[in-house]
Amino acid sequence: MENPYKQVEWLVETSIEEIQEKLDIGEVTSTELVKMYFYRIKEFDQKGPKINSILEINPEAIHIAETLDYERKTTGKRGPLHGIPVVIKDNIDTGDKMHTSAGSLVLAESYAKEDAFLVKQLRKAGAIILGKTNLTEWANFMAEDMPTGYSSRGGQVLNPYGSHFIVGGSSAGSGAAIAANFASVAVGTETSGSILSPSSQNSLVGIKPTIGLVSRSGIIPISHTQDTAGPMARTVADAVILLNVLQGSDSKDPITSRNSLEDKDFTHFLMKNGLKGKRIGIVRKPYLESLKESKLTVIEKAIEEVEQLGAEIVDGVEIPSQELDEDITVMLYEFKNDLNAYLKNVDASLGVRTLADVIKKNNEIGEQALKFGQKVLIQSEETTGNLTDPEYLSSLLKDAYLSREKGLNEVLEGENLDALIFPDNDGAMIPAKAGYPSITVPAGYTCEGEPVGITFTGTAYSEPRLIEIAYSYEQGTKHRVPPVLKGVKL
Repeated sequence: MENPYKQVEWLVETSIEEIQEKLDIGEVTSTELVKMYFYRIKEFDQKGPKINSILEINPEAIHIAETLDYERKTTGKRGPLHGIPVVIKDNIDTGDKMHTSAGSLVLAESYAKEDAFLVKQLRKAGAIILGKTNLTEWANFMAEDMPTGYSSRGGQVLNPYGSHFIVGGSSAGSGAAIAANFASVAVGTETSGSILSPSSQNSLVGIKPTIGLVSRSGIIPISHTQDTAGPMARTVADAVILLNVLQGSDSKDPITSRNSLEDKDFTHFLMKNGLKGKRIGIVRKPYLESLKESKLTVIEKAIEEVEQLGAEIVDGVEIPSQELDEDITVMLYEFKNDLNAYLKNVDASLGVRTLADVIKKNNEIGEQALKFGQKVLIQSEETTGNLTDPEYLSSLLKDAYLSREKGLNEVLEGENLDALIFPDNDGAMIPAKAGYPSITVPAGYTCEGEPVGITFTGTAYSEPRLIEIAYSYEQGTKHRVPPVLKGVKL
């Protein structure tokens, strides 16, 4: 008998709005949706090309879907995410039957005691947590030479557009899964480029929000100065629908109380003419100048498209601190401090209470856990982890000044710009240190077929303006093309 949940044409590249229309008229149920995505994961993620993006399936997903189907029939839907399957990165706590491991064998048997705040938001909105996605281990803060998308627990995630292309990290599984249509949308996390990189490499829309828009409580940390979670989706509209749900004030993450956009409906900024009258700056040095010709060609065309869609291009602007060295002192100190705090709540039977314990356990496991070493973990452990240490405070103040006052603020305000353009996730470090938002959108493909993204960056809480820009560009170009796997267009 043919499997009734195999590929159906309408599911591929279908938006949340389109799925909701089918759910509302009873053409499909959320239970059927979950089974269809499970079938696709079986066929293309675990078999066939073995994308390896899904680290763990939620064993309760079908039962949750059945409950939400009943609720839709009896009391109506809660909102746009009701009954929609979502995957989340495996450094985000879920108080259920799934593990939270950051891809590490050390935490492979760790069950969180409760949902992260953003997971509570998803469940409240009626989303179905379909599973956890693989990632670059410890969100790419473990070893210097670790490939993006690799973890000792999950192995290597592949780029659906070609295994010879990098998949991007650290939210690699989230990027590959959504590119290959294994779920509707995904949640990734970023400290410096970890949403933007896999989104651009997988021809997706990725939103890295302002620090404080989305709560970080219940997420395995790197740096409280730079960490955030954010949406990854096939369209700007889907990403914005997810962002609406993720945002919120959380008493366990005090920075969210300063969110000037709380409860704002970001879908109001989905404007097709959103680029008209916008002043957009192009930072050529060192970003565009260092691109390979194949990617530069795509970005130059994208800049022309931005102008054709009504924006005023201000070419050759310079960020005063764009030569800012890649100093990770703040991250090294904060990782030790923040991770030790997180590990206090991990089950005591695991014997992992500190970063030092993680390093020790990795050594005990041996090669299986240390294929690429743990140099960055050791560097972090070698700091005092004391956030009054003069070395830490000096780097913290320098990063803030060079990324904000002498960085993005100066160029955006000085040139009266609405946003800056960067290729892919190049330039992600400065807005990451500033805590400012960025949105990446598919810009096309190289002649070899590698996806290229165009990234728009603004000042703090400029998400409404960036959404206008990103949506206008997406709707005016519609560059995304789904990958082809195993001879089947996904």
